[in-house]
Amino acid sequence: MIGNVKQRKIRSGSIWQPGRQAKGARNHTTRAVEALLDGEAAALTRKAIELALDGDGPALRLCLDRLLPPRKDRPVTFALPPIVTTDDLPKATGAIVAAVAAGELTPAEAAEISKTLDVHVRAIEATELHRRMAALEARGT
Repeated sequence: MIGNVKQRKIRSGSIWQPGRQAKGARNHTTRAVEALLDGEAAALTRKAIELALDGDGPALRLCLDRLLPPRKDRPVTFALPPIVTTDDLPKATGAIVAAVAAGELTPAEAAEISKTLDVHVRAIEATELHRRMAALEARGT
């Protein structure tokens, strides 16, 4: 029991709690609106386009958002030194910090690049560990 809500198991083995909708499920209102709009999509789209062409700002924004949705991210270009060994990591993180300080990267962009950098460093470490283990095994036989 979580708080005052009893948990029940359903067939898939997941937990269901009363008052919580399953992920991806559409609620009653959404289904009702879809039923009302069924068959009207073409007419509504044409009307929105006509309003946009007549200069209606919100309709124009709606149409443009459908044609060119806002980008979630963008490619970034800045000088990042090569990372061959873990010893190169401080140079790379220093370049990221300098790019943020210079306004070349946003803090969010720097965080995303740092995540990629972390994955790369872990790959280097795993490769190095594998190389060392192979060398030890070769000496032992």
